[in-house]
Amino acid sequence: MRFPEAFDGSFGQLHFGDAPLEPRRQRRLVRLADQLLARPHGTLPDKLPDPHQLDAAYRLFKADQVSHAATRATHVALTHRRMAESPHEVVLVAHDDVVLDYSSLQAGLGPIGNGNGTGFLGHNSLAVTPDRQVLGLAWQILYCHPPRGGARQRPGPAGALWRDAIAAIPAPPAGKRFVHLADRSGDITEVLDYAAEHGLAHVIRSQHDRSCTVATEVTKLHAAARSWEPMAAARTLQVASQKNRPARPATVQIAWQQVELEPPANSRGRERGVPLTVWVVRVWEPSPPAGVEALEWLLLTNVAVATVADAWERVGWYACRMVVEEYHKGMKTGVSIESLQLTTRGRLEAAIGVLSVVAVILLAVRDAGRDPATAGERATGLVPPGWVEVLSRWRYRGEARPDWSVGEFLMALGRLGGHQNRPSDGAPGWLTLWRGWAKLQSMLAGAALAAPRSGGR
Repeated sequence: MRFPEAFDGSFGQLHFGDAPLEPRRQRRLVRLADQLLARPHGTLPDKLPDPHQLDAAYRLFKADQVSHAATRATHVALTHRRMAESPHEVVLVAHDDVVLDYSSLQAGLGPIGNGNGTGFLGHNSLAVTPDRQVLGLAWQILYCHPPRGGARQRPGPAGALWRDAIAAIPAPPAGKRFVHLADRSGDITEVLDYAAEHGLAHVIRSQHDRSCTVATEVTKLHAAARSWEPMAAARTLQVASQKNRPARPATVQIAWQQVELEPPANSRGRERGVPLTVWVVRVWEPSPPAGVEALEWLLLTNVAVATVADAWERVGWYACRMVVEEYHKGMKTGVSIESLQLTTRGRLEAAIGVLSVVAVILLAVRDAGRDPATAGERATGLVPPGWVEVLSRWRYRGEARPDWSVGEFLMALGRLGGHQNRPSDGAPGWLTLWRGWAKLQSMLAGAALAAPRSGGR
């Protein structure tokens, strides 16, 4: 299991125990983290049904010392260590933005969306391995846009957020490479320039049709890339599901070439204004199914592409970026991060810091049941035997199944949360899985109370 602390009682201490707080508040933060892991869904009163524990959480978040930086400090440091110690030569850092909506609160936040709502723009940097195992949240920025007509703050949106997040990731140790991944939102000259200046590896999906030099010809990037002939045999990629579009396989072609990006005529960020050498890898679907938009990725990377294997490896790295999108679903649905009812910016930021770490653990647990490499393993290697016994007795009306696999355990957990477990239903989603998780915690507590005590009367 990637995160045994999710089950062995060490979660709070491991991920929050070194928070820069005085000891009493440090202990309270550790206990609160364990409580939130046990009941991640719903509002704070749902997560903490004991009124005394709820009041203790409110007091903790009210303290000035308990900030966003303080609550995530231990976990971020742990993630950086795990990145450095990973057995993989390459560790990927998937960057992405997420809008956190707190429009119902009067908390002094910034405008979001069309400007009628208020909340944060969150920028998350999730560390994963090339086989998509989550290592942790390597960095997080919570940004509030200034009111309309107000002076711009630092760090500003767009380039500054992406650049500052990349800058916050420590340099890799000798023999390792940290590769920064971004979708089209991260295709910002300031970001590309910063990575080139500091020798930081990246794979970023192109959005802007920049002027570039290919060989000796000055041309437009997208037109040039789309003119290249396939340079290898076609392959099949799995296209992730999106709104109103189910997951599907896509047969794609690949081509690549080294180019030199011209600097923009008018600088909008902190870039140096110099040409940037990158390799462009184009992946496209020449014959999509009827009525389906063809897959096309135009990827910019500063990691040299010399062979077919290199090109497909860069594509594989970029495909891992989708994990951060699943993480954002976990933030919103798994831990109900937008259901917080705290009324000041500082308290919200501190609570978001805690719940963001809980969401990392839940993502790893959920993925254990979907990953073929772990789904077939014995569930008792993932969770305590008592959990398997209680859940299997519920599922099979009293019959224990100690030989359950990880996948079977998590499907039953989803069923406990309302999933029907029909083949057509797919794997349990965030909402049903964590409803089941909360119910299982109550069942385990009941089983513990019902167990006979030795040495007592």
